[in-house]
Amino acid sequence: MNIDKFKHQHVDILSRIDQLRTLTHAGVETNAQAIAQGIINFSSLIKLHLAVEDKALYPALQRSGDAALARLGQQFQEDMGPIAQAFDGFARRWNTAERLRNDPTGFRNDANTVLKRVYERMQRENRDFYPRIETAQNAATMAV
Repeated sequence: MNIDKFKHQHVDILSRIDQLRTLTHAGVETNAQAIAQGIINFSSLIKLHLAVEDKALYPALQRSGDAALARLGQQFQEDMGPIAQAFDGFARRWNTAERLRNDPTGFRNDANTVLKRVYERMQRENRDFYPRIETAQNAATMAV
């Protein structure tokens, strides 16, 4: 399975976290509309990424014949559940400029917690998961 698309989505996700951080530092009240729109767009990207992982990546790993990789994939999938739920709640709470303007401190606190978890997850996948998938693919290709 080619995971380049997943890796590119990670770059996009991390970029969007950075964009939200920049807008937030420049002022939540001033940038409330842009932040709200950014969250809506970001939420769509996250949902797409998770859906493709659930429908394509994780099932492919289960069928790979590599028991260790299948277990690792299952662990990553299970670990993502609470992170995805937290992000979904975050996106629902902060998807309007009015909510952001009414509670900029609450938004900052929530963003620091939830987006940090998403960021750390992307880094773990980039560091520990995707290279393992690529190593297994390379080994399978060489064995053929």
